[in-house]
Amino acid sequence: MPPPYPRRAQTPPQFTGPRYNEFIQSQKVRVIDENGENLGVMFTREAFEQAQEVGLDLVEISPNSDPPVAKFLDIGRYKYEAQKKANEQRKRQKTQEIKEIKMRPNIDDHDYDTKMKKVFEFLEDGDKVKVTMRFRGREMAHGELGMNVLRRVQEQTAELAKVEAHPRMEGRQMLMVLAPK
Repeated sequence: MPPPYPRRAQTPPQFTGPRYNEFIQSQKVRVIDENGENLGVMFTREAFEQAQEVGLDLVEISPNSDPPVAKFLDIGRYKYEAQKKANEQRKRQKTQEIKEIKMRPNIDDHDYDTKMKKVFEFLEDGDKVKVTMRFRGREMAHGELGMNVLRRVQEQTAELAKVEAHPRMEGRQMLMVLAPK
C-alpha cells in the first residue's frame, strides 16, 4: 500500500551568511587569527583544526579574493553583530515620499500662503512635493492662470527645492514635481 502523500526529497537548508568550518569549499585559504594577525595561506582543513584548538570557528570573510580570506571567529557572535548592523542601517534610512498639494488657478492669497507653508514643511522633511493645479469648466480656457501660480510656487521654493518635473497638462490637471536640494 503506497503512503498517502508522496515524499519530498530531503534538500539541505538554504545557506545564508558567510561559509564557515567544513562548509568552506576552497582547498586553500589565507588565514587571519583571532588577534588580526595574518598566518598566511594554508590548507582549509589545517586552518579549521587550528581554529578548533583555539575554540573558534573558521569563517570565510572574503570569498571572492584569491585565495579566499578566512578568519578565526565565533560564528554566532559574527552573525548577531552583522544582523544588528543591518537593523541599525535600516533604522537610519529615510524613505522619500511624494506629498501632494492641490490648488486651483484662482486661489486666494491666504489659501495660497497656507498651502505654501505645507510645501516648505514637506521639503524640509526631505519629501518630494507634487503640486497639482486643477481646472474646472471655463478655467480650462485659461491655462496661463494656472501656469502663473505654478511659476510663483517655483520662485518661492527656489532655494529649498529644484524642479524635478516641469509643469505639464494631464487632462484637467497641471502637474509639477519639486524635489529637495
